[in-house]
Amino acid sequence: MSNVSAALKIQPRVVKPSTGLRDKDRKVIAETLSDITVQTYRTLLRSQVVHWNVVGPLFRPIHELTEQHYSELFGAIDALAERIRALGFPVPTGKAAVGLDKALALGGRMTAQSMVEELMEDHEALVRLIREGAGQAEEFDDFVTHDLLADRLAFHEKAVWMLRAIVAE
Repeated sequence: MSNVSAALKIQPRVVKPSTGLRDKDRKVIAETLSDITVQTYRTLLRSQVVHWNVVGPLFRPIHELTEQHYSELFGAIDALAERIRALGFPVPTGKAAVGLDKALALGGRMTAQSMVEELMEDHEALVRLIREGAGQAEEFDDFVTHDLLADRLAFHEKAVWMLRAIVAE
């Protein structure tokens, strides 16, 4: 039992990665990934709010689509956070860092259309942010981050397309 107690008290030691990426490039990429992680978390929470609160004739398809989205986003957050750690930086924490400050402003007496439009805007914002991050990763020869972000970009562009199709007239 004393070994467990001692193990729990070990102070973390920072060991800087030496993987061929320059320190300043790793920092820029980690900061962008942190922004993407926060926005992804916010979008996950807002997708759940819509999932639970949407009403009307399109309840079932929107309910099912948002469930698919928040499930995908949950896995993405883990992959993004692990990439930040692999670059040697801490993952953002705290209420503002996970988007709680703005995430729950959605819902209430909003129409299904306005909920879907807001989710579409959230995904579009992520597309822009991810595109910027992918460009940085490519510029810095960070192929792992670039591939991760290319996958994220494909998901969010498809989400925008599907949400746009729901509200199209």
